[in-house]
Amino acid sequence: MSAKAISEQTGKEFLYKYICTSSAIQNRFKYARVTPDTDWDRLIQDHPWLLTERLVVKPDQLIKRRGKLGLVGVNLDLDQVKTWLKPRLGQETTIAKAKGILKNFLIEPFVPHKQAEEFYVCIYAAREGDYVLFYHEGGVDVGDVDAKAQKLLVRVDEKLHESEIKKHLLLHAPKDKRDILASFISGLFNLYEDLYFTYLEINPLAPTLQEAYIADLDAKSGASLKLTILNPKGRIWTMVAGGGASVVYSDTICDLGGVNELANYGEYSGAPSEQQTYDYAKTILSLMTREKHPEGKILIIGGSIANFTNVAATFKKKSKQGIVRAIKDYQGPLKEHEVRIFVRRGGPNYQEGLRVMGEVDWTPAPSRTASFSECRPDELAPAKKAKQAAPSDMSSSSRPVQGKATTLFSRHTKAIVWGMQTRAVQGMLDFDYVCSRDEPSVAAMVYPFTGDHKQKFYWGHKEILIPVFKNMADAMKKHPEVDVLINFASLRSAYDSTMETMNYPQIRTVAIIAEGIPEALTRRLIKMADEKGVTIIGPATNAGGMSNELNNIISRTTDGVFEGVAIGGDRYPGSTFMDHVLRYQDTPGVKMIVVLGEIGGTEEYKICRGVKEGRITKPVVCWCIGTCATMFSSEVQFGHAGACANQASETAVAKNQALKEVGVFVPRSFDELGDVIQSVYEDLVSKGVIEPAQEVPPPTVPMDYSWARELGLIRKPASFMTSICDERGQELIYAGMPITEVFKEEMGIGGVLGLLWFQRRLPKYACHFIEMCLMVTADHGPAVSGAHNTIVCARAGKDLISSLTSGLLTIINNPDMRVQILKDYVKQHFPATPLLDYALEVEKITTSKKPNLILNVDGFIGVAFVDVLRNCGSFTREEADEYIDIGALNGIFVLGRSMGFIGHYLDQKRLKQGLYRHPWDDISYVLPEHMTM
Repeated sequence: MSAKAISEQTGKEFLYKYICTSSAIQNRFKYARVTPDTDWDRLIQDHPWLLTERLVVKPDQLIKRRGKLGLVGVNLDLDQVKTWLKPRLGQETTIAKAKGILKNFLIEPFVPHKQAEEFYVCIYAAREGDYVLFYHEGGVDVGDVDAKAQKLLVRVDEKLHESEIKKHLLLHAPKDKRDILASFISGLFNLYEDLYFTYLEINPLAPTLQEAYIADLDAKSGASLKLTILNPKGRIWTMVAGGGASVVYSDTICDLGGVNELANYGEYSGAPSEQQTYDYAKTILSLMTREKHPEGKILIIGGSIANFTNVAATFKKKSKQGIVRAIKDYQGPLKEHEVRIFVRRGGPNYQEGLRVMGEVDWTPAPSRTASFSECRPDELAPAKKAKQAAPSDMSSSSRPVQGKATTLFSRHTKAIVWGMQTRAVQGMLDFDYVCSRDEPSVAAMVYPFTGDHKQKFYWGHKEILIPVFKNMADAMKKHPEVDVLINFASLRSAYDSTMETMNYPQIRTVAIIAEGIPEALTRRLIKMADEKGVTIIGPATNAGGMSNELNNIISRTTDGVFEGVAIGGDRYPGSTFMDHVLRYQDTPGVKMIVVLGEIGGTEEYKICRGVKEGRITKPVVCWCIGTCATMFSSEVQFGHAGACANQASETAVAKNQALKEVGVFVPRSFDELGDVIQSVYEDLVSKGVIEPAQEVPPPTVPMDYSWARELGLIRKPASFMTSICDERGQELIYAGMPITEVFKEEMGIGGVLGLLWFQRRLPKYACHFIEMCLMVTADHGPAVSGAHNTIVCARAGKDLISSLTSGLLTIINNPDMRVQILKDYVKQHFPATPLLDYALEVEKITTSKKPNLILNVDGFIGVAFVDVLRNCGSFTREEADEYIDIGALNGIFVLGRSMGFIGHYLDQKRLKQGLYRHPWDDISYVLPEHMTM
């Protein structure tokens, strides 16, 4: 989960709303919010206490150390507050190198207290539990509280009691304050746990009867789009897909001397939609074309090798979304600012993506590069022989139940996949097939939202069926050979499904894909996994881009990968670097170990200790990404997991240096990682430690139809054709007209029918005539056959569609006096009515013979409808006649009658009418006379 700061206002609202303590704390957060648009008269009316109390005012925009920056006004009256705000509200300010507008301020009542009444309290999460810090002095000059404060560890699933607080934390607090402090801290910790906080700090804490202040409150949440502006005037801008890749790109730019020209840090990942990608790209292009640079500007569009993201879809040439569309929309500004674009991307359908990027015609070709780091045809190396990770006779049943397994996977490992992730499963099967496995690694799937069934997949070119179970127990019972679960459950259900999984002794490994699982729940998972001897990989182990890159690098420089694990991006992964490094140390088939770490955390130091103490003796190559962080003047959270260094020892630079000092092979940069791996590998080969695996060509995986079609390799006649509607893009289109335009121009039902039935815009009078026809044909009362049948079906308990169908099958023409309404409109607005004129002349003859032989409403609509098609100017005579022949006229009657029939159906249901039975006395029974023998 990435760290996400929340405002002081939100933090205090949480505190006052949810804290439960015996301390006397008011249950309402008293504050007034001020922005540049604030109406002071209205504000005073809503908060009359502003006129009677002394006040505190400060910006609430996630700014740290506001007191030391002079951004807190204390003990002021309202006029003084206004004076204090005048040079600050709505004005640009600079903090470090960051510039921004101060536009959101809080005003609160000032709580008078003595310096001796200020305290400091902080709660933060660690892998082993939560630490509570308390110091008997608070305020802006509190100093290094980590070194000064009393500290108490509350382990996972343990409770914090007031007696422990008094015993371990309040040793130096005034005796008369200890009860209220203990109660408050206890309640604060419960709130922290209940709302899944990971860091909560109050400084100063003044234990009065009024209120307490939260100085900083951070929470963690998943993120798929990030953008941090480092230098808005910078020359180099990046648009990078993938959390890890975005860090490597920034590292490389800074290593090459571009730190002062790097304008932004950002990443987009997790398969964003075309619209999201378009909006993200448009934002960056807008920012980078605001100010010119004398040397022009550079945009780097890149990423690692994606797992699931359709690279072509994110670029998307033909749609109205995607990166290509954003570039086209900004053609003018990009040329004006002399922007050069460089592209590097890999993953599904990357060839098509790079092709469409290469065809963007906005600037001379020499200033654009589209490439991907793959072998040229003459450099293609045969695939490495798949390495066997364990003896072929090793099975889950031969391993001891207690203790975690040294070897997690073999050529015969079987897994269950939780979730209907068909694309991921097909990818796993394709990988199995390429690796020459005898049979698929996926034995079954679990999906609780459908019944048991079988799902079709491909094994090479053959179609196979994989069973899908509704509940876990059935899947486990029918597949005892399975010892791995791949959990694709969402963050809302990943915890429960993983806990359930660990109750089955056959499961030895669980991989959790979801991001955003609260860290408190993750720590419970870790605790149970340790008790059950289960290895957890993840959560947030879906960031496969850098794993793919690392596998790619290793495959080019060695004879292949024995086993690869992405431990996940959360702060407390289920298994750590050291867990897996020790497994590899104890696995005979592994001869060297490669670790890709990152900024934040201290796990890499455990590797240092293992090497130093002799526990790890195999060669280790390691590099920690995020070295650029020490060059930035402001704090940046990297990747979608929000990695950052909370202290100097957690920086990538410090960890790389520590690893190097104990003998780990550490390159000078990520670019040199492959060279170092190759050097170590070749040294082991020369010493006879490694005997290179035999190279064997892999079997070919047939290309999916969808990919082949996007690449233009195949064509196939469509099963259906449509010319009236297109729902494939981000916006529905009626006959070439976006639905937003339909509403914007207020086309109405008549206009929509013109688009959908006739593929063109009809004149306004024609549209209105269609709507009039629908209105006058909507209902002819309950006695007519259609309405009658609808009512009977409704009372028989039939559904809406069945009842409507029954009525439509018995539509008959019905005379109606509403003909005059239509006649007046048609004569006034239609350009010509030859067919209607003819019908009216015929009516004169028929009525002279019999008065009721009139032109009824249905007949009138029929002839007038033909007149409008033939004479409105939108159709040729042949087109108009064709629409009549294919049933457009009947469509008007069906649509109009359907409105009324639905009304009758709803009316009967609303009136709760029972089953209809026709009365006997309304039936004439005509039977043959009784015949006797």
